[in-house]
Amino acid sequence: MLLSVVYKDWVLHSLQKRSWTDFSSRGSCSGRTGGKSKGIDSSCFPFASKACLRPRELPAKSVHLLSGSSGWLFGFYKGILPPILAETPKRAVKFFTFEQYKKLLGYVSLSPGLTFAIAGLGSGLTEAIVVNPSEVVKVGLQASRDTFTEQPSTLAYARQIIKKEGLGRRGLNKGLTATLGRHGVFNMVYFGFYFNVKSIVPVHKDPTLEFLRKFGIGLLSGTIASVINIPFDVAKSRIQGPQPVPGEIKYRTCFKTMATVYQEEGILALYKGLLPKIMRLGPGGAVMLLVYEYTYSWLKENW
Repeated sequence: MLLSVVYKDWVLHSLQKRSWTDFSSRGSCSGRTGGKSKGIDSSCFPFASKACLRPRELPAKSVHLLSGSSGWLFGFYKGILPPILAETPKRAVKFFTFEQYKKLLGYVSLSPGLTFAIAGLGSGLTEAIVVNPSEVVKVGLQASRDTFTEQPSTLAYARQIIKKEGLGRRGLNKGLTATLGRHGVFNMVYFGFYFNVKSIVPVHKDPTLEFLRKFGIGLLSGTIASVINIPFDVAKSRIQGPQPVPGEIKYRTCFKTMATVYQEEGILALYKGLLPKIMRLGPGGAVMLLVYEYTYSWLKENW
């Protein structure tokens, strides 16, 4: 999160220095509404932010607003350096802890398939504990209706949360249970499905076909995991995001939030934002697994 803080401030300073005089009107997804966003925040990257789509807007409309208000490249990739640096340690934790849990489970008499799933669950829970504070800050900034130039820096916003609510379950660790569910379930399905199916599908001698085999299984792994874990993701966004009535906390706990959403909005409300999530984590999940596998194999051979 500290790396994200430094680069967000740097990006903001750079934008102001380049004299984007009309940025406050163009950078907001509302178009010409005095700089206040009505639906989504144009600081979101392509398919990267659930908070941008879940409140009101359909994906097609969101893409149109982003591209029309800030230009294709700038609108989609504004402030991309902070999340790049935030994702690096997050993914490192995911794969490193998966390997460690897999080694520990080797001392227990479990089937290989179950070992991969449980190791994935453990890595997801560990990852959730590490990333939850930064998720609270990220969701709060994305849900803000202020324009980019009016928003506080990541560090300043984190200080506001700590000063007002502290470090506990109502402050910087708000929504921890939902985050544990989101990452735990995703990694359990993601790793469990990939390694179990990969052991069943025949290996190809042709390097290209073998690459496509692994990519296809990885794509399915990321897609299925996204479909299964998205109710936790919706609950997390509701808990960590702004409440419907200011000063009144409606969404408190993970499963109670799911039940409330289901009762008030129907079962489909628990799957809001599924399409952009699949578009991101389907191919993205496949790429991550391929990079992990080929890098791991290279390190074992050369180190």
